[in-house]
Amino acid sequence: MSPAKQLAGFMELYSPAIQKTARTALTKLRAQIPGATEMVYDTFNALVIGFAPNDRASEAIVSIGLYPMWVNLYFLDGALLTDPGKLLKGSGSRVRTLRLDDAALLDSPAVKALISAAVANADSPFERRRPRRLLIKAISTRRRSRRPRQRSLDR
Repeated sequence: MSPAKQLAGFMELYSPAIQKTARTALTKLRAQIPGATEMVYDTFNALVIGFAPNDRASEAIVSIGLYPMWVNLYFLDGALLTDPGKLLKGSGSRVRTLRLDDAALLDSPAVKALISAAVANADSPFERRRPRRLLIKAISTRRRSRRPRQRSLDR
């Protein structure tokens, strides 16, 4: 099965709303980060798609993570980025997060500036003319439900 079909299959496990947000986010990130290698990790907790200038996961700059109720945009060296709008959340030494309640947030000038800064700060340059690559890096044999839990009406 092709990597694109595998990714589509992983995404189908999520609710239509999460799928829509994730697909729109991927389209927008692909346009803003041409030449990226997209690395897919189907983990126990989430589906993660990272963007890197090459095949090394350690050089990824941003990723999206799909969870049952939301999609996050991760800036993997976000602690180094200037964030005048205070959009990024997190207090660790490296990663900062932005919840994508709507993928249209990726069109905002502040978020575009953060993505551009992350690309500029990458250890290796992105070759804009290189075709995009999609790699399936990990598939978990066990995973949490990809849909939100149904609440009991008896409570």
